[in-house]
Amino acid sequence: VQLQASGGGLVQAGGSLRLTCAASGNILGIYGMAWYSQAPGKQRELVAKIGSGGRTTYADSVQGRFTISGDTAKNMVYLQMNNLKLEDTAVYYCNLNVRPVVGSRKDYWGKGTLVTVSS
Repeated sequence: VQLQASGGGLVQAGGSLRLTCAASGNILGIYGMAWYSQAPGKQRELVAKIGSGGRTTYADSVQGRFTISGDTAKNMVYLQMNNLKLEDTAVYYCNLNVRPVVGSRKDYWGKGTLVTVSS
């Protein structure tokens, strides 16, 4: 199973970006989807997630500005980022909890996509 994140880039404060994460491989099921961010010099932290029941959770810092969505039929997860702020600058990683056709259910990570917000 491989994850490929895309959609990052340079954007002015107040602007928007949409991140996309595509999962490929022999996937039997997806049980959770999430986006994490890691700013320079900081630890990776949860931005948003969708649980197996479809419940969404957001970090306080992005509540009301970011929206996570997913399409398990297409093995895709998205992060719509609106009203971006300077402090949103980070590398964003997608994370999926996947049961592959062969093997045990576990978390997989994408390589990350850089979001830079300028003033």
